[in-house]
Amino acid sequence: MRIKRFYDEGLAYASYAVLSEKQVALVDPARNPQPYLDFAQRHGARVVAVVETHLHADFVSGHLEVHQKTGAPVYVSKLAEATYPHVAFDQGDEIAVGKVTLRALNTPGHSPDSISVLVTDEQGEEQAVFTGDTLFVGDVGRPDLREDSSDSRTRREEMARQLYRSTRQVLMQLKKEVKVYPAHGAGSLCGKSISSDLSSTIGQEAVHNYALQPMSEDAFVQVLLEEQPYIPNYFSYDVALNRKGAAAYGKSVEAVPRLNKYASLQQGVLVVDTRPQRQFKAGHLPGAINIMDGKKFETWLGSLVDPEEEFFLLAKNGEALESLIRKAAKIGYEQNIKGALQAPTYGQQQSPKINLQEFREHPQDFTIVDLRHASEVKDDEIFKEAKHIPLPELADRAGEIKEDKPVVVHCASGYRSAIGASILEKAVDVPVYDLGEAVKEFKGSGS
Repeated sequence: MRIKRFYDEGLAYASYAVLSEKQVALVDPARNPQPYLDFAQRHGARVVAVVETHLHADFVSGHLEVHQKTGAPVYVSKLAEATYPHVAFDQGDEIAVGKVTLRALNTPGHSPDSISVLVTDEQGEEQAVFTGDTLFVGDVGRPDLREDSSDSRTRREEMARQLYRSTRQVLMQLKKEVKVYPAHGAGSLCGKSISSDLSSTIGQEAVHNYALQPMSEDAFVQVLLEEQPYIPNYFSYDVALNRKGAAAYGKSVEAVPRLNKYASLQQGVLVVDTRPQRQFKAGHLPGAINIMDGKKFETWLGSLVDPEEEFFLLAKNGEALESLIRKAAKIGYEQNIKGALQAPTYGQQQSPKINLQEFREHPQDFTIVDLRHASEVKDDEIFKEAKHIPLPELADRAGEIKEDKPVVVHCASGYRSAIGASILEKAVDVPVYDLGEAVKEFKGSGS
């Protein structure tokens, strides 16, 4: 048996292929099916099964397209209520793949439909478990992504209690040497303190994972729910899309309109300019927001742009543009792109540059807006008088910012503040300055 991990750095997301005797089973495949098909072809194997550990919120899965291309059945818990062709895969159900067996373990808590997939060899010995978003290295999945908005606190507590039982009564009952293969690594918003390690064992997690230490169910619920990260706008959209199955990746990417860089852009449609912040600040289209191309582009795009909102996508060159379209497709946002083009040269709006000396000497002459998450501010309050508005909430809360003096925005290193400054440029009637990387010189000062 061979287990192959496919890892997406941008979404901190892992999917897997299990190879045995020229047969392959895929676990949680990404939107683009080609890497998995290439893997099977290289080994002279065929894909015989696709398993979804749950309805994913942070990316669009390619399960339906793999099924359409290979004929391999898609296995998912009946609790997912999937509307695409599938086979129910719940507690005790098994799939034979060559000489190994995949067995479903219902492990709800991150979501009602969460399963873990236990791999046993031909002697029936436990070898590995794919834990999806139930158990990570150093963490467990967050329980607040399937809430009923009318009673969210009750819902997340109920899910947390399910997660307590899933970890104690199911996963921790496996042999200590069983390898743990989770669906996410550090940086994912599906957990709050995931390790950078991408695999572990049941025994190692029992010793080192904070959420698996001896504690009561009530204590577990309390520690799990505190300081969870924000929920991006696109998460519920992707859950719904994964429930029905997404359109074919290649055709959907190709369908995105590519525009001439001198094309006239429709007024009133959002412009997402992905160039480095220095280029953006030197000249951009009025109203554009600067979500720079980078490892977290997909997450910020889905956090700041609503799933129903159309936008124009601008990039520094053609190669970057094609890459960004594919990144948007990973979260199902390629359908929102009204037009993709290289950034035009006619963007003449410039962003003001901060006078650092003046800011150091007279910080009271500015309204300082801290865009970091609450947990970051708690750990390091950089400016005591700063107004704290996390970046995902900025557009909706811009009206809270007084316009009696210039605004300075900051984050921890400069990426989020570039986005925030571009959002506030069109929302307030005073100069908006981005502190950028210079924020690092103020850290720990408690100014």
